Amino acid sequence: MNSRNAYDVVIVGGGLVGASLAYALAPCKLKVAIVEAAAANRPARTVALTDNARRIYQVLGVWDALRPYAEPIREIHVSDRGHFGMTHLRAADIGAPALGYVLPMQVMGEILHKRLRAAAAVFCPATVTALQPAADGRQIRITLAARDARMKLRARLAVVADGGNSNLAAQLGVAVTRREYPQRAIVAMLRASKPHRGRAYERFTEEGPIALLPAARADASGCAFAAVWTSARANAAARMALSDAEFTAALQNAFGYRAGVFSALGARAAYPLVRARAAYPVATRAVLLGNAAHTVHPVAGQGFNLGLRDAALLAELIYAATQTADFDPGAAGLLAKYAAMRRRETARVDKFTDGLIKVFASRNPVLRWGRNIGLAGVEMLPPVKRFLLRRTMGLAGQPSRLGAGAPLAD
Repeated sequence: MNSRNAYDVVIVGGGLVGASLAYALAPCKLKVAIVEAAAANRPARTVALTDNARRIYQVLGVWDALRPYAEPIREIHVSDRGHFGMTHLRAADIGAPALGYVLPMQVMGEILHKRLRAAAAVFCPATVTALQPAADGRQIRITLAARDARMKLRARLAVVADGGNSNLAAQLGVAVTRREYPQRAIVAMLRASKPHRGRAYERFTEEGPIALLPAARADASGCAFAAVWTSARANAAARMALSDAEFTAALQNAFGYRAGVFSALGARAAYPLVRARAAYPVATRAVLLGNAAHTVHPVAGQGFNLGLRDAALLAELIYAATQTADFDPGAAGLLAKYAAMRRRETARVDKFTDGLIKVFASRNPVLRWGRNIGLAGVEMLPPVKRFLLRRTMGLAGQPSRLGAGAPLAD
């Protein structure tokens, strides 16, 4: 193997998390490569960025390009269908300009990839078929299948960020616990008869939450929403088969008229909902990031943001290590430190999102009253509301340097 195929870091997966990591590693001045199966083929969905994510992208110099497509969430209306519980979470309650920002996933991918080759060598389309630590433990060997040919790379660190369907964890000996929820999420763009004015909705039903995210960039009237309708599997299949008019009428019946009268604006898609978590997201010369390490329910919009915080912390630890005489991005001590620092937040977000689904899906009358009293209590108790807002905005716990808005290099 020649030196051209040797890298400090190889990132498997050129999606939003993998590409963001490549940008974040730029101050480290390392030789970085990205392996991506199909970087241009991204789902026509939206992603909700927390304010923490906005800070990260601002430091990375990407936010100015993202900003024109970002719709701010200034308020979230949370309710329990058919019951009295309700609360409003407002950016003003915590002195912030926005609780988060909604962007088209495809646009984000295009912007991140536009300048990616300046930050990393890009192998695309290519698929990693094998990861094998070298016998001396100093490198990891990466086998690619690219355009009917095989290629071998070697790296001091392999970062697996190729999503929740990755099969590479098993090759590395990393155990991943996976459970599929009994629902599917239907995503669609909607037009509404009322302007949203930056308000998002999270409405809990017996099947699961219905989320409406403001997405005025898709419609100049300011009346567009990105909808995520959590549906029981059988109902999801039936709803996907409906005409546009039938679908919007069914969604209107389930959600109500707070956001106005709905009409269809774009195509629908459905995907399974999964809860998965790696028992220990590092192995010899390798680390799992994003959905490859943990997949959470999309309620509260924490999944991608959790993966971005993975990337921000890993980049920070690698940069700190570059300042030492014995720098090694894949050192066992560095990876163990990363795993220890991410364990608490990953577990907290996983339990929080799964707990919300269990509590709000329960038909137990005691839980039903409890959750509605809880929602009413949040509305009346500002300290509780601020606590919940900090979690929603990704501000709970100790942020990484990038998450705090500070560059890695002083």
